[in-house]
Parts: sequence; structure tokens; C-alpha cells
Amino acid sequence: MPKKNKKIPLRKCIITQEMKPKQELIRVVKTKDGDVFVDPSGKKNGRGAYVSHDLSIVDQAESSQSIERHFQVKAIKEVYQDLRKVIQGEDLE
Repeated sequence: MPKKNKKIPLRKCIITQEMKPKQELIRVVKTKDGDVFVDPSGKKNGRGAYVSHDLSIVDQAESSQSIERHFQVKAIKEVYQDLRKVIQGEDLE
């Protein structure tokens, strides 16, 4: 019997609107308390949104304030800095 292919979970980047495998995206979370942060593990509680693993897309998101609009929050500079760290392979504190 042929082996069944595992279904790869797809998610949509909130900046480019592209559907991509979950591993190619970075999750950003907004908690019930209104905190917004980057979730490299992809498992934290809260409302999640996904951003492509690409510095130019993070720059585009920051200039258009896409994440702020998506989560309906005020300026969140640290989130963009953390996204860049994750893309560059640095650990978040």
C-alpha cells in the first residue's frame, strides 16, 4: 500500500496574501490583554497572524503598518525588530 502524504498546513501571510507552508512563515500573536509579540514556536495562546520569512516583506509591513491594522493596535516597533531577529537567525530574549 502506498504511503499517505502528510498534509502540510498552509497559512496566509497578512502582508503579501500568499498561502505558504506554516514553516515558511513567522507567527505574530495578540493576547487577550492586548500584548502583541513574535511567537517563533507558533504555539502561544492568542490570536495569530503570519508574516513571510523575508526582510523586505517585514520592511513593507512596517512602512504600511500592516500588523498594527491587522490587530488594531498602536505602533509596535519591537515586533518588527523581533521579526528581523528571527529572520536573521538570532534568538529572542
